[in-house]
Amino acid sequence: MSGSQIALLGAIAGFTIYLGLPLGRLRNPAPRLKAGLNAMAIGILLFLLWDVLGQAWEPIDVALTGRHWGTAAVAGLVLTAGLTVGLTGLVRYDRWIARRNAPPAPGSSEGPGAAAVTELARSTADPATRLALMIAVGIGLHNFAEGLAIGNSAARGEISLAILLIVGFGLHNATEGFGIVAPLAAAGNRPSWWTLGLLGLIGGGPTFVGTLIGQSVVNETLSVAFLGLAAGSILYVIIELLAVARRANLKELTTWMVLLGLLLGFATDAIVTAAGA
Repeated sequence: MSGSQIALLGAIAGFTIYLGLPLGRLRNPAPRLKAGLNAMAIGILLFLLWDVLGQAWEPIDVALTGRHWGTAAVAGLVLTAGLTVGLTGLVRYDRWIARRNAPPAPGSSEGPGAAAVTELARSTADPATRLALMIAVGIGLHNFAEGLAIGNSAARGEISLAILLIVGFGLHNATEGFGIVAPLAAAGNRPSWWTLGLLGLIGGGPTFVGTLIGQSVVNETLSVAFLGLAAGSILYVIIELLAVARRANLKELTTWMVLLGLLLGFATDAIVTAAGA
């Protein structure tokens, strides 16, 4: 299988994220449905956090087992830095974007693509939209690392493994799309199709980019760095979604839906593992 074919399959794996995005177009969802969507997103993101940290810790664990103290220390520092930047960076970004609500220039002309970017930038004054954007960024960082794994496997000649990873990551991304739009549906916001398209590009596009880079650059430290960034970003988003869940004051429903989301994440991972990936 050629490099271009692997890259195409990597793109497909990333853009299955669009399967869950149309849920963001729900009209006036009921309060219990909004709380349930929010809680299920928390469960999915909890699984992703566990999955990302497990992947990031694996090379450190291997280095410690082999008593390669220097390698373990470097990887540990890279993971710590990624976590810190991913978590605190979004805190700073959230504060900055909350203060920024500049109207568009009078008489400005925009094409449809530019309009989507501008619309998203304007709507970041809304907490639910900011949260959706942050989820997309965190998932995008995670998917970049997944793309690196696909590309690295292909570069080492392990085509069957690369294919299985593509299938598995495609399944994960289908659920991640739902996680991105859950805050919008929970808040009753109805984004345009252009905005959903841009959110999907932010979340799913990095899988394709990572696949391209991974085929020519095999670098474990780079992978750990991006996984750390993703974990920090996802952790911040979970904290924000938990605050939304608490305001909904539907504890029993929230608990069951968090569990359902978590189990959904494990189920998709189990399918990949059972297939031999």
